[in-house]
Amino acid sequence: MYTSVVGRTFLKEYNRRHGRDYSAKEFFDKELFQLVFNHEKYLLWAGNSPFVQGLSSKKPFFEPAERLDNLEKLHVKIGGGERDASIALGFPASESKGYATTSGLVTDLAVPADEEAVYLSWIGGTLSLGVAGGYTILFDDPEITYATFEGWKHYRRFLNNPLFDKFPPYKLNTWNGQWLAYRYDSEFDSNFIFATLVGEKIINSDINGIEINTVSWAKLFFNLSSSLDIESATAYVFSLGSTNKTVGFIPFQFQSGKTLIATYQALFGGETEYKIRRTSEFESWFGRHIKRACEMGSIGLQALRPETLKNYFGDRQNLKFVSPEAEQKKGESEDDFKARREKANVKTKETILTYQTYKTWLIAMLSKNNKTEVSDYSRDIAQALVRYRYGGKKNDRKTLLEGNFFKTSKNEMLKALDTIVSDETVEQDIAEKMNGLRDQVHFLSKEDFTYFVLLLKFDYAYAERNHVNQ
Repeated sequence: MYTSVVGRTFLKEYNRRHGRDYSAKEFFDKELFQLVFNHEKYLLWAGNSPFVQGLSSKKPFFEPAERLDNLEKLHVKIGGGERDASIALGFPASESKGYATTSGLVTDLAVPADEEAVYLSWIGGTLSLGVAGGYTILFDDPEITYATFEGWKHYRRFLNNPLFDKFPPYKLNTWNGQWLAYRYDSEFDSNFIFATLVGEKIINSDINGIEINTVSWAKLFFNLSSSLDIESATAYVFSLGSTNKTVGFIPFQFQSGKTLIATYQALFGGETEYKIRRTSEFESWFGRHIKRACEMGSIGLQALRPETLKNYFGDRQNLKFVSPEAEQKKGESEDDFKARREKANVKTKETILTYQTYKTWLIAMLSKNNKTEVSDYSRDIAQALVRYRYGGKKNDRKTLLEGNFFKTSKNEMLKALDTIVSDETVEQDIAEKMNGLRDQVHFLSKEDFTYFVLLLKFDYAYAERNHVNQ
């Protein structure tokens, strides 16, 4: 089973780093069991296994001697040839025991499962990464799996600390996802404390208890993209619960994350007032739901499309920028004015960040080579269009742009450009830019035209905002 494959990848890396030659059973006994199960509070709830059989509200934990007995029971079962999901993580449940509906990661291939493979399945299964949306990601990569393992000792440290007696046990997969995202965050501090986890929103802590939040897959993806020196890695994506779901093997194209980060930095890295300042912040702006992202077949640029960008495809609305609240209204108190201005500032920041992320994704989709060249061209055309729109005395130019030019029809845009170029009242440099644009549009594919007109529409709205506020 795939958990055994991942376990083998990890164990080889572990032995290399530590100069060991552990078998899977030796690693299980000396490392995994000691960290995960040989304590009153487990890191992982291994359903139906000897480690949990007999536990209840009346008996919430095993004594040290009992834990060693449970370990021996597992060894006996594995040595006796038992291979269901209670003995090997990621293996099918026992049909005879009526657990077939809870099987996951199952294959109809005749895969041999010797004792080594069973112990490897425990190693691989405990390296799974829980992400928001109820799904789990399992990477077969030496660096990713080893970095995940490094987080176990920290989970154990908090779980055993009497100061944090409400720290939740059995959440290893959820912890793995959060830990790995934080481990590769640009703000990672190897000496982090409990307050760090609260500040990073890895956990919630209040009078009701402590909860480990589930990490967004996009946050995990961007942090891995920016830190790992690999272009892609294949992961198995699945969900285990009352109803099990298998998504399958999904390539995670980390170079796409690198492309978006580099594109954003090239376009907006110099911004001082409004910009994304940490890689981890990209997750709130880019990426669809994990299920929808996986439906693309791979996690790449298409899957990273900002979720709300779909609202602007076609002949729909454009971004609306909020004008700054510069003046106090008659009869308005100073406090009310400050509150209204602050609300407008928050809305302005949100809209500008939305504009930046939309533009970043569109530029990444359009650009083959020079990203800033495409951006500069679109911005230059947008500014010329704003000058054209406000250079007329009536609303005919506004109507032409909104009613024809920005439609998702190449023919409509070309007709509008012909109207602009043939209008003798239009400034010469604007007419020349539009004539050049007409040539550019002719050579755009249908897909690229869709992206380009959307990019131009956003740049136009931004240029219009700056024009009105001058």
